[in-house]
Amino acid sequence: MGTEKRGQGWGRHHLLFEQRHHWGNGCDWGLTLGQACVATLSPTADPGRAMKVLLLTGLGALFLAYYWDDNFDPACLHGARVLLTGVSAGIGEELAYHYARLGSHLVLTAHTEALLQQVVGNCRKLGAPKVFYIAADMASPEVPERVVQFALDKLGGLDYLVLNHLGAAPAGTRVRSSQSTRWLMQVNFLSYVQLTSSALPSLTDSKGSLVVVSSLLGRVPTSFSSPYSAAKFALESFFSSLRRELDVQEVNVAITMCVLGLRDRASAAEGVSWMPHSRAWFVRQELNITTPAAA
Repeated sequence: MGTEKRGQGWGRHHLLFEQRHHWGNGCDWGLTLGQACVATLSPTADPGRAMKVLLLTGLGALFLAYYWDDNFDPACLHGARVLLTGVSAGIGEELAYHYARLGSHLVLTAHTEALLQQVVGNCRKLGAPKVFYIAADMASPEVPERVVQFALDKLGGLDYLVLNHLGAAPAGTRVRSSQSTRWLMQVNFLSYVQLTSSALPSLTDSKGSLVVVSSLLGRVPTSFSSPYSAAKFALESFFSSLRRELDVQEVNVAITMCVLGLRDRASAAEGVSWMPHSRAWFVRQELNITTPAAA
């Protein structure tokens, strides 16, 4: 059983996360539990074996209690310096509102300046002490470094880098053309690498955290998504390798991968409206915000 590095724990982190446990085959796990119960309750069971089963069951319960315990402390984000990308709509917008509510200092970026300004105004209403913004097109190779430098100049350093922006194939290009693939790789992968490279020295100094919002298409390829899926697979590989490199080098920067399912961003909330939701789903409603028409 293995667990990916969690850095300083989820309480130090963010509003979304992925934690990977290797449980093995689910049917085998259930069969083992059934056999254990029979072995424990049977009158002819060996007492020593029964004690081992009970001990293992107790240890398993403690393990589950430890990893499922919500130890998030909102105070840890008060005053934190956060650079968040892709905030004009969807998950990035909601993340911005939560960081604002918790008192973080924010630098927000997105492609569309008008929508970005709306989000900045809402963050100020929610109580963010400092909110700065920079409109940025991540398809331009020189932009990511400029965005990080802007954040460093405004905030004096970074505690959190949250990478959430994405791009679909530009209009007028064929889905699998070399032009489209280069554009998608720049927006959805290379800009992530550039932002991380520029921000890593500051994150190292602050023992900060890096959050990467990825997609299930980076784990499971589907038809008619080859360039986009390739970019997401590249994200998974790069940041998984980087996590291990930082661990070997004893650099205390946590890396969290957030894997989103195969859902359209605009309709995701409506699609699960029947489920009980946590507080995260209600920030927009409290602000009476309508979904922007464009990302």
